[in-house]
Amino acid sequence: MHWNRLLGARGPAAAVAAAALLGGVLSGPTAQAGPRNERLTDLVNPFIGTQNEGNTYPGASVPFGMVQLSPDTGHNTGYDYEDKQIRGFSSVHLSGVGCGLGGDLPVLPTTGDITTTDYAQYASEFSHDDEKASPGYYKVGLKTYGVTAELTATQRTGVQRYTFPATGKANVLLNAGQSLHSAVSTSVEILDSRTVRTAITGRGFCQDTKPYTVYTITRFDRPFKTSGTWNGDKVTEGSKASTGTGRNGAWLRFDTTGDRTVEATTALSYVDARGAAGNLRAEGRHGFDRTADAARATWEDRLGDVQAKGGSEDLRRTFYSSLYRSFLAPNIGSDTDGRYTGWDQKTHRAKGFTYYQNWSLWDTYRTQAQLLSLLAPHESRDMALSVLKIDEESGWLPKWGYGTVETNIMTGDPVTPFLTNAYQQGLLKGHEERTYRALKKNADGVPPAESAAVGREANVPYLKDGYAPYIKGRPHAKPGDSDYDHGASATLEYALSDAMLGEMARDLGHDKDAERYAGRAQNYRKIFDESTGFFRARDAAGAFTGPADPAKSEGFHEGTAWQYQWLVPQDLPGMVGLIGGKAAANERLDSFFAYDKLLADPAKTAREVWVNGPYDYYNADKYNPQNEPDLIAPYTYLSTGQPWKSTDVVHAALTLFTDTPTGMTGNDDLGTMSAWNVLSSIGVFPIQPGTDTWGLSTPVFERVDLKLDRRYYPSGKFTVTAPGTSDTDRYIQSARIDGKNHAATYLTTEEIRSGRSLSFTVGDKPSGWGTAASAAPPALR
Repeated sequence: MHWNRLLGARGPAAAVAAAALLGGVLSGPTAQAGPRNERLTDLVNPFIGTQNEGNTYPGASVPFGMVQLSPDTGHNTGYDYEDKQIRGFSSVHLSGVGCGLGGDLPVLPTTGDITTTDYAQYASEFSHDDEKASPGYYKVGLKTYGVTAELTATQRTGVQRYTFPATGKANVLLNAGQSLHSAVSTSVEILDSRTVRTAITGRGFCQDTKPYTVYTITRFDRPFKTSGTWNGDKVTEGSKASTGTGRNGAWLRFDTTGDRTVEATTALSYVDARGAAGNLRAEGRHGFDRTADAARATWEDRLGDVQAKGGSEDLRRTFYSSLYRSFLAPNIGSDTDGRYTGWDQKTHRAKGFTYYQNWSLWDTYRTQAQLLSLLAPHESRDMALSVLKIDEESGWLPKWGYGTVETNIMTGDPVTPFLTNAYQQGLLKGHEERTYRALKKNADGVPPAESAAVGREANVPYLKDGYAPYIKGRPHAKPGDSDYDHGASATLEYALSDAMLGEMARDLGHDKDAERYAGRAQNYRKIFDESTGFFRARDAAGAFTGPADPAKSEGFHEGTAWQYQWLVPQDLPGMVGLIGGKAAANERLDSFFAYDKLLADPAKTAREVWVNGPYDYYNADKYNPQNEPDLIAPYTYLSTGQPWKSTDVVHAALTLFTDTPTGMTGNDDLGTMSAWNVLSSIGVFPIQPGTDTWGLSTPVFERVDLKLDRRYYPSGKFTVTAPGTSDTDRYIQSARIDGKNHAATYLTTEEIRSGRSLSFTVGDKPSGWGTAASAAPPALR
């Protein structure tokens, strides 16, 4: 089998690039492009975000792979840089999630007798001095046992190599019963002297969910000399099977007095044991070194679609690390034979596409979905088709999907801008009406009681009164978050989605629907409190409720009225009018970003004024660059006649991304924050999520060459240049597309598709570029 197919088959991918690490003041490029033979994978630091609740993982995976083989240290999401022990190397992780999820089948090599079955007790000490990670590869020394462990991966398998001391008691522990989620039941079977099979049923993500099952098969490169299983505290040598709840697993013993290395390859399937065995046959028989080399080559190819020139090594490392994290999810859910488990818990077969799973849509619809539509349009198409399959098979579109189940975490209607983005980017040709039908059902209804989904939970009052009421403490009918607990922000999210669906309806000729959705897109006005000048939650009777102080507002999910003020991308002119016009809006924006302080010291302002802690979402009147609700806020200046301030704010926020374990802003949320970094740094950002509109700001690299997928972008490339961009020369003086003046502060996907270059002239002072009323991004109709 060809390695490209094995490790991450894809068509030629487009890529949007650039990221920034800026010191005390904004620092631009100080060097030329990297060395001619530079490997981009050497610039990636998988440890970025592994400390201070960034919740990334440092282990091995390939782009969008089903397997993310990584160490678990005791943190609820897997790995924390400050921890001192490793409990095991498990096969499933998600980058930047906020709650425990995955961690299935932690495997750990040990030596000596088996004295405990609790991985918190048999965990090994480790040191960062003896740890290394790069795309597709991880290595660490396990001090407690004198073992060196190495990890690599294909799409559906993880490969571990252990170098033991010379001993007759070299063990490998496969712990089926402990993970990052709540295990419902597990089974372990030792099939022969080299093979172990498991089935793990788990549940839970932030709150309780329906269970899912993942099947594994692990094959060793040589026979073990003895083995056994455990259930609870009972360890039974010679036992071939164990089933039950609680701690349940298998142990295998090797003699390493001669040959000290042992390799283990684990294949996953969310379908059945046969699927895992098929994935192992297809992808798991090439040995550690060949697999690791191929994983690196796959990442090199993926990252190589973006060639960023200029910048310090730290700048380039921060950029390519963000680019890497942007490709970690969603994840392949179908087996090599095309079978997958749908949300109806039945087996289906993907025909003509690859099935994907893991949908953090409330996060990713704002940045990562758009980035992937440029970097990986063919995969993005398959991802959108996978979401449509969820609707067909379960009866409803997803909100936050993990594996084969809905979790209903987060609120609003994020699936609509996710799918309308795919449509607007030209990824759903031949599936337009199918997509529209699913979105219309979702936008106009509420899932029935028997459905696991909550959908637009507050849709009945929203459609009747124009707002989702805030009903504090309302009992939840289903697990997950409730839109009624966050009525104000749910109203804004619904209205945004209505606007995007209205655009799609108009394009497809559904004029009456388009008019109806466009009217609903104005519902943001229904929660505007003229007495405070801010959005405010309403109760079921229509009265404004909660503190009048917008910094202490209630009814906004993970944010305040200050931060949600700018979440009206469908009609910024209308929103600006509500708060008193452009002058009033600019004054409020300046206060929100602490603009005067920002100009004096951008990095200090970002860290000491904006940031209050990774989960401190409330009681704030300032920008929160660590969370999703106000990610588009810096670009509001494009609509208020002061576009240079967008650059100032964006570049200050970019200082929060560093080449350190703490170098993330909040949780990565399956690539959302990383994608914000990439897009903002290149100077092209999706300011109306769900459409094809991209706002412009000053790039931080002098040149970025993007190799585009000709199936979707006929030119095959797009180049962004900003000669001389630096900490002082950071203001756009003019912009050109293919040599022609471009006065607008935005461009469209069609301009990227039909053009070949976007060039900026920059200077040390703001200019008149983009300040005309006609230059601002237009409101949707």
